[in-house]
Amino acid sequence: MRDPAITFIVILLIGIAAGLMFDRLAGPSWLARQFSGSSRGIITSALVGIAGAFIGFHIAVLLALGSGLLMAVIAAALGAAAVLFTWRMAK
Repeated sequence: MRDPAITFIVILLIGIAAGLMFDRLAGPSWLARQFSGSSRGIITSALVGIAGAFIGFHIAVLLALGSGLLMAVIAAALGAAAVLFTWRMAK
């Protein structure tokens, strides 16, 4: 079994990276530009990415999709992407 602290840090870093990449690639939505001008919510995107990474990881654990670090990375990345996309559409 893997170390929980390492898994936590990896998922945290994946969420931050996904949030920052999403913010850089997608840019602010129309509604966000109306309220905040050209400034972007980099911190908010990173936090939403972290939340998505943890959601994706825990869904994969509940479904028993695997137990390796690779499964954790893939599930966290997919979860972060899904939550960031949903958050962008709702925003």
